[in-house]
Amino acid sequence: MQFIDLKAQYSKLKEDIDKRVINVLNHGGYVFGPEIAEMEAKLAEFAGTKYCLSCASGTDALLIPLMAYGVTKGDAVFLPSFTFISTAEVVSLLGASPIFIEVEENSFNIDTKHLEIMIDQVLARGKLTPKMVIPVDLFGLTANYEEIQKIADKYDLIVLEDAAQGFGGKINGKVAGSFGNVAATSFYPAKPLGCYGDGGAIFTDNDELAEIMKSIRVHGMSNDRYNNVRVGINGRMDTIQAAVILGKLEVFAEELEHRNYVADKYKSGIVNNVITPTVPEGYFSSWAQYSVLAESKEERANLQEYLKTKNIPSVIYYPIPLHLQTVYKYLGGKIGDLPVTESISNRVFSLPMHPYMSDSDINEVIDAINSYKK
Repeated sequence: MQFIDLKAQYSKLKEDIDKRVINVLNHGGYVFGPEIAEMEAKLAEFAGTKYCLSCASGTDALLIPLMAYGVTKGDAVFLPSFTFISTAEVVSLLGASPIFIEVEENSFNIDTKHLEIMIDQVLARGKLTPKMVIPVDLFGLTANYEEIQKIADKYDLIVLEDAAQGFGGKINGKVAGSFGNVAATSFYPAKPLGCYGDGGAIFTDNDELAEIMKSIRVHGMSNDRYNNVRVGINGRMDTIQAAVILGKLEVFAEELEHRNYVADKYKSGIVNNVITPTVPEGYFSSWAQYSVLAESKEERANLQEYLKTKNIPSVIYYPIPLHLQTVYKYLGGKIGDLPVTESISNRVFSLPMHPYMSDSDINEVIDAINSYKK
């Protein structure tokens, strides 16, 4: 059984993807070829935003907006501790200070009550200027943007949606990638919409911001490619990856439906040994991962070993929260600072999830979880 079966997906899409890639090889526009503009237009339409800017990775998709907003030393950027390192490292790369926030156990997403507490603490200390909040749409479920936006408006914060895992998700029909001031997503192959290498995209409705980010994406260029007007990066997505995304977009809605079918089968079928995730009313998850909670760290290890004996793969996202990572020791984080996050990191693990899972595979996972004996 595959944890994520990219081969099955390629088998279904092979003829179309091969044709698109060969077309790029024939026209030779490997950088900013016509597929880039076509993909950006279609992604913007899907997300319901005015602009989509492709870029080289999901990390660049976070970094470029931070640079465009001038995030720098002395700025505080608030983000959940339970996420991948890229959400925080882009903040650190610019000299700003990541402020790690607790998450909710039922959604794995940023705890808005703790967010406001930490903003007030930063203001009271007076050493940093609250600048931005980066909510993460973890495992495919969009964060609570209604509450996040209220807090952002109250404290005059920029909202950068980290939709690296959330693209395709929705809240009351509004698509991930369209929340906040600007949004970032990733096309890493394992993502719900993935390419065959690295790639990412940025979404916004802001005209001025879009122009600045286009410049940053290509070394800070102006209309004259040899007259650079700001510090930028080499953040371009290559045309072959755009061709792959265009092929996958054709079946993306269908794949999202099957991901939700798998999740529904898991939810109704798994009745023992783990806590299954919940999707709030009005939300639609893209199910980048199907993550469950074991009773304890020890029980997680036992369950994973039991699944392994049945040839069922599982993966832990994420075993060490960011506030306890070695790289952030200088911030003074310690065990007990974020108890919910730490508990989740000790208990969480993810089950096979992809849009080509058969009923027999789904039932095999369900039966294995339910049959485990302590």
